[in-house]
Amino acid sequence: MRNYEIMYILKADLDEAARDAEKSAIAKLITDNGGEVKKTDESLGLRDLAYPINDEVKGYYVVIKVSAGEPALREFNRRIRHNANVLRYLVVVDHE
Repeated sequence: MRNYEIMYILKADLDEAARDAEKSAIAKLITDNGGEVKKTDESLGLRDLAYPINDEVKGYYVVIKVSAGEPALREFNRRIRHNANVLRYLVVVDHE
């Protein structure tokens, strides 16, 4: 298993309960497929986007550090693409 850092941007108009539900569902995508969420960082929080994405001008940034194998990452990528509440996401290898 490798370590990854995943940043995703949620829609800004989600209330706190809906945002927490989305974060839990995204973490569950990793853990259900044998991965582990090591750390969640929401320090960026609500920010203006550099350019509009799907007519949204603000987004809620979340960074998670995970340890996962290829099947977990493949399933994560497949399922997150179809989540309407996620504006963008990026997965990079964490070399720390």
